Amino acid sequence: MNRHTAREKAFQVLFQLDINDNEPTTAIAEFLENEENNTFLTALVEGVAQYKTEIDNIITRNLENWSIHRIASVEKTILRIATYEINFLEDIPTNVSINEAVELANSYGDDKSGKFINGVLSKIIA
Repeated sequence: MNRHTAREKAFQVLFQLDINDNEPTTAIAEFLENEENNTFLTALVEGVAQYKTEIDNIITRNLENWSIHRIASVEKTILRIATYEINFLEDIPTNVSINEAVELANSYGDDKSGKFINGVLSKIIA
């Protein structure tokens, strides 16, 4: 599984975790069923879950005229993944994290999601 696919699957698992309060390891196992797990996917899910409060604080500080509670689950989950990558994973270039987040937003969000994600992440890295 490549990193793009792992991010997409991590997004789906984290989206479910946002709705159902489950353990990250259990959620990954249930989501993947018979598929082989991926270390990057696991790192993203467990990292976002572990640092969720800190990640949400970073996102909140960089929102204009929004609160994190008003952000739709799709965008919030994508922002959490990208913010985790930017702040906690040193081996991923920032522009890759942002591009992947915008791509996820364009696939799973509405027509304005990509621009919103890009704007918030641009403020986070500034």
